[in-house]
Amino acid sequence: MSFADKVVLVTGGSSGIGAAAAVLFAKEGAAVAVVGRNRAKLDSVAQRCRELGARTLLITADIANDQEASTIVQKTIDEFGKLDVLINNAGIYLEGDGLLNGKIMESYDKIMNTNLRAVVNITNLAVPHLVISKGNIINISSTSGSKPSSLALSYCVSKAGLDQFSRVAALELAPSGVRVNIVSPGPVITDILDNAGITDNLFEDWRLMTALKRVAAPEEIGDMLVFLASDKAKSITGANFFIDNGELLL
Repeated sequence: MSFADKVVLVTGGSSGIGAAAAVLFAKEGAAVAVVGRNRAKLDSVAQRCRELGARTLLITADIANDQEASTIVQKTIDEFGKLDVLINNAGIYLEGDGLLNGKIMESYDKIMNTNLRAVVNITNLAVPHLVISKGNIINISSTSGSKPSSLALSYCVSKAGLDQFSRVAALELAPSGVRVNIVSPGPVITDILDNAGITDNLFEDWRLMTALKRVAAPEEIGDMLVFLASDKAKSITGANFFIDNGELLL
């Protein structure tokens, strides 16, 4: 699955799934543009990509900030001249919002701005370039888009919205030769809990909630992204791939 002469843009690429994806695409020969807020972590990812011989662009930006997000695609085009694959991976997670504690609107706007609105914004900016390259988009959702949790109302709604946005985008863009797919992980070992300020080791609890009794590594999700972005998946669009160790079976 060579990505030689291909350009891949990954948001949320400073750690976790995004970082793993950037490195795996670099390994396959792609030029990668990696977006994140933490410059030190971005530098670490860039070093790994460059060690693999990949042309690498780092973009420090908060995708929820329209002014910063508006430059992401253009910086990629300015650097590499085109765009073949967009990986909308950046997202945030919060627990404790709900309709009974009076905090829903505080968390709802924050989560929706990052997990859904920013994806629509960046996708809109990227589409003209993806139409030219006949490229594709992969949006990182979650099992929470299909399985409700009273602990994370806003997060669940954001991922359900992302799933439907992806399907509608796939339908609209198909005549232009642009594919759009969804990958929905279950529990994956990343720093999303640390970023949410959650200190409990929920990964162990989540492991027990899966049929296979395990938590995935970011590279497992990255392998699926590489496949879906490749010509081996040229007949796949509008699909949602669950990588959840059987969480939804229980």
